Amino acid sequence: MKVGIIGGTGKMGTFFGNVFSRAGHDVMVSGRSTKTRDVDIANQCDIVMVSVPIRETVRVIRQVAPLLSEEQVFCDLTSLKAAPVRAMLESRARVVGLHPMFGPSAESLHRQTIIATPARCDEETLGNLLEIFRSQGARVTITTPEEHDRMMAVVQGLTHYVTLGMAGTMRRLGMSPEDTMAFMSPIYQIEMCLVGRLLSQDPDLYADILMLNPEVPAVLSACNESFADLHGIVTKGDADEFRRFFLENSRHFGDYCARAAGESDMLISAMVRR
Repeated sequence: MKVGIIGGTGKMGTFFGNVFSRAGHDVMVSGRSTKTRDVDIANQCDIVMVSVPIRETVRVIRQVAPLLSEEQVFCDLTSLKAAPVRAMLESRARVVGLHPMFGPSAESLHRQTIIATPARCDEETLGNLLEIFRSQGARVTITTPEEHDRMMAVVQGLTHYVTLGMAGTMRRLGMSPEDTMAFMSPIYQIEMCLVGRLLSQDPDLYADILMLNPEVPAVLSACNESFADLHGIVTKGDADEFRRFFLENSRHFGDYCARAAGESDMLISAMVRR
């Protein structure tokens, strides 16, 4: 097949260009610096994939959607799915939303997760597309665009919100990671790695993930309520209430707690051995 990636000169577009090339497909890319235009991709390629910033995705999709035929496959690589998929459905093409749950610095697809939200696609075409990823080691989760966005409000929105809140708290306290280095436990070091990793990246990406997903506000409200409850318990010094709060959460997480303890032990052991 001929695969065209709009935004294919960016990091994620380049990553997926290599994925399709390794699978034996011809790859065309368009970007700000290429002579190939988005319209060329739309007119010449069997698979048309959009890999642009979240806030630009729907606009770019709508620019090329009228050019596509029923024989083509229309995909995107955005962290949100409901709005981009609705826009792709305005075309006549087969539509499959995609979300790689990893960054472009990944070495390969091996053991990486890709979420697929097929909206208008026959089983054979969908299977052939997803097999490209599975054959290179990816795990594919199939869901709806709406369920994807609901889950991402927690998996991405809540995670980034809490991580940024931790960074903001340390800034307000006038305390840097270097100040705490001599006092670090392994778990705290892992937390600091996550904070530093996020802050080393593009703030616009995280702004879009938090602000453009309509499912995020309800998740953040629940988070703030939980923190407010915990703050009240701690400031009152109510050990019984703290124990109740702790055990309610432990019961909710169930068997995952033991698995998480084992997996984090492996991480800690690897860090200590370095």
